[in-house]
Amino acid sequence: MLKDKNIILGVCGSIAAYKAATLVRLLVKAGANVKVILTSDAANFITPLTLATLSKNPVYTQYFEEETGVWSNHVELGLWADYLLVAPASANTIAKMAKGLCDNLLTAVYLSAKCPVLFAPAMDLDMWAHESTQQNVSQLLSYGNILIAPGTGELASGLHGQGRMAEPEEILVFLEQLIKKGLPLLGTKVLVTAGPTYEAIDPVRFIGNHSSGKMGFAIANQFAAMGAEVTLITGPTAEKSAQQLRRIDVLSAADMLDACLREFSEAKITVMSAAVADYTPVQAAAQKIKKSEEQFQLQLKKTTDILASLGKLKTAQQILVGFALETENEEVHAKAKLIKKNLDLIVLNSLNDKGAGFKMDTNKITIFNQASEKTVFEMKSKSEVAKDICLEILKLL
Repeated sequence: MLKDKNIILGVCGSIAAYKAATLVRLLVKAGANVKVILTSDAANFITPLTLATLSKNPVYTQYFEEETGVWSNHVELGLWADYLLVAPASANTIAKMAKGLCDNLLTAVYLSAKCPVLFAPAMDLDMWAHESTQQNVSQLLSYGNILIAPGTGELASGLHGQGRMAEPEEILVFLEQLIKKGLPLLGTKVLVTAGPTYEAIDPVRFIGNHSSGKMGFAIANQFAAMGAEVTLITGPTAEKSAQQLRRIDVLSAADMLDACLREFSEAKITVMSAAVADYTPVQAAAQKIKKSEEQFQLQLKKTTDILASLGKLKTAQQILVGFALETENEEVHAKAKLIKKNLDLIVLNSLNDKGAGFKMDTNKITIFNQASEKTVFEMKSKSEVAKDICLEILKLL
């Protein structure tokens, strides 16, 4: 959930500031990009060096560095962040945020931020219970800021009560759940196919193609990032899938057909990006075929058209997307395939486009819908192409 998210962690003057080290480490381990802003009081509890080492980014403490004059641009920081997390949030900083006071870099970034703001209070129980603090918290909530409520336990004063900052692990889970709630495909079941199939000639040789699986894996990973429950059926490939995917590895076109037929009925969205072999040997030899004759003939038979098979099974509640890789009359063939196989969208890419096709890190696509309307996209990385495809599918929902 946190992979590639930009998070600013604001650390205020509280004994709980020591927990910021663990929190930074957890965020970075989850794949987030973390920048830390320390208030001047926070630097008395934990050093910038500690948090810079863990975050792998410089730590911000002032508007500018006195020795060099380098300015810490609060507006740029506010725009960079996907989330601003203030933890620990002291009573002093909560009051400043509630009243719009801006006497340090953290509060300046807070007032500039366009992203969701979360705050995890940490203070003694009497300070937390004080009417002014509660009023400030209510004010922050009315602005749309998000409270990560303090827990009850032993406090630095030796007293026992509410005011203890949530543990870093709890904050991480809270943030992940918040992100999940905003995901457009949360809980939607998606089926994606990727890679080639290998059709055995004998135990050593096979018929295959140059598909690397990169495009299909990028689509599956993008759906997962949008909250979907993704099943990825893939032929032989060296590509790595995201951990949250359910991955099914297959070898031949027949294997892929069986897997697709098992999984298709549960999927709301199915994207068939695998390069499935059109033909397979009539019979594979049990032993390695020896090189003896000058010529060797191999009898082939058609494989079952998986996409057409799923098109016949598709219900009105399902979305089915196919791919067309063409070398001539691209648009004519793609639109015919769209209709013939009962697809909702077809993604056309051509081997005539330099930088597109098998094994490339980039692709150039055109998408047709059932009304034969086309959307043409520029050459992009396959991860960006995957986003375009997923967003076009999202429009159908």
